[in-house]
Amino acid sequence: MNRFFTSESVTEGHPDKVCDRVSDSILDAILEQDEKARVACECCCTENFLLIMGEITTTAKVDLESVARNTIKEIGYNKDEYGFNYENLQIKLLINKQSPDIAMGVDSSIEHKDTKDYFDMVGAGDQGLMFGHASKETEEYMPLAITLAHKLCSKLTSVRKEGVIPYLRPDGKSQVTVEYDNGVPVRVDTVVLSTQHDDVDIEILRKDVLEKVILPTIDNGMIDKETKFFINPTGRFIVGGPKGDSGLTGRKIIVDTYGGFIAHGGGAFSGKDPTKVDRSATYYARYVAKNLVASGLCERADLQVAYAIGKASPVSIDVNTHSTGIFPDEKITQIAKEVFDFRPMAIITNLQLNRPQYKETSAYGHFGRKEFSWEKLDKVEILKSYIR
Repeated sequence: MNRFFTSESVTEGHPDKVCDRVSDSILDAILEQDEKARVACECCCTENFLLIMGEITTTAKVDLESVARNTIKEIGYNKDEYGFNYENLQIKLLINKQSPDIAMGVDSSIEHKDTKDYFDMVGAGDQGLMFGHASKETEEYMPLAITLAHKLCSKLTSVRKEGVIPYLRPDGKSQVTVEYDNGVPVRVDTVVLSTQHDDVDIEILRKDVLEKVILPTIDNGMIDKETKFFINPTGRFIVGGPKGDSGLTGRKIIVDTYGGFIAHGGGAFSGKDPTKVDRSATYYARYVAKNLVASGLCERADLQVAYAIGKASPVSIDVNTHSTGIFPDEKITQIAKEVFDFRPMAIITNLQLNRPQYKETSAYGHFGRKEFSWEKLDKVEILKSYIR
């Protein structure tokens, strides 16, 4: 029986992604000066207004307003007619320091008093559950629908910034439905793409977007005569971005991860330093799952890890291979525990998370992109030794 699955993505000009990108740009600017900073920076925006709020404890001296304006300029909100202009938008700052009650558990973990192990000295910044996923469905070890949705939005942005389609504006969304036959993706059933634009003939826009964005992005073999394309289906998308809708950091958690293909623990990423396991442990769960699949231990791995605030070691780790493993899931979970160290400071050290790199994660997905350290496959040979 065939099955259909849909995922969506949004461009960096989407109001929620504007906030994600500003939050991560601020985090990067702080980490550049202070790798031990504690940052939980969130933003919200609406018509020509941006609020930067949160808890930041750092020795860094950063002009948050300048970082925000430069980031918004890079996105492309540079005209008054957009209703959101980096040059004259109102910015308000509401920044406090990290709660001492949280810092107490992070700075000195529950295990700290009983060990001299460096990785036991830093506790998780919060309780919570995180998920990671990998499969052989695509070369990126990602589900196909979210992979294509991200590529479409990235392409939409590049043709705008490069002037290939000069009348486009920053806001945009994509949605891709993939048809599966016995668990294997066989075709793209539907593509929905909406892009903000100047006052232009809708048929010209639809033709340009189909020919210059969609068809160059999706493999010809996945499109057939039955594939449906809905390009700006309402016919008009001039008002967009923060003028058309308010934005908020952390509101696109499904877009940021696996497009709804697996469960989500509920934690967002952007604006958070890596002591927040919402971010770092989710990255690590992806890293572990990808290495498990690449090693041949399984065809698919969905991994859950959970923490207690102030405790370095996870309270649970579980791997579900959906019956694709060469060993029972209990054994593969035990292998993961033996090979990988899930303590927060071990994660931060292994993946080099205390360095500026987060602005680029804030749009087009946090996973399936080779430039990020959590995508490396450096444990494959060790994992293969369990097979021999």
